[in-house]
Amino acid sequence: MAEEHPPWLSPDSRAWAARIRRSHSHAFRRPLLANRHNCSPNARVSCQELFAAPWPVLAHNDSSDPALVYANAAALKLWQRRWAQMVGMPSRLTAPEKERRERAQALGNARQQDAYQGYSGIRIDSQGHRFVINNARIWTLWDLNGQRCGQAATFACWHWL
Repeated sequence: MAEEHPPWLSPDSRAWAARIRRSHSHAFRRPLLANRHNCSPNARVSCQELFAAPWPVLAHNDSSDPALVYANAAALKLWQRRWAQMVGMPSRLTAPEKERRERAQALGNARQQDAYQGYSGIRIDSQGHRFVINNARIWTLWDLNGQRCGQAATFACWHWL
């Protein structure tokens, strides 16, 4: 009988978590998690550290309508969604419809620069409550072959509207 794992410890999620951490270190010249190296010697522990980080971390793939491929516990709590509701959802749905153009512009700027710090914007949770994120970092995700595969974001400052 196969051992059941939480979804954030699946092989795909482990790969995304590694890309998130590795790409952040490359983009910002510092680790995503303070006092941590790019990759823990134990991939499972590294994934658990990222999932348990006290601030939201999200990532989407690099498609025509990017879908979320990762959301840590802080992001799931803030957006009031379970993993299965959040991961796979088009990432544009994290923002209210009227704010999506500005969000898309910020993502485009981050894509051109591979990294962007200082983004602020309005987001919406699963219940329709709006909040502002401030000083977010957005960065390009790269796979082990050096191919662009998505974008990630994190922020520690936010407030409800």
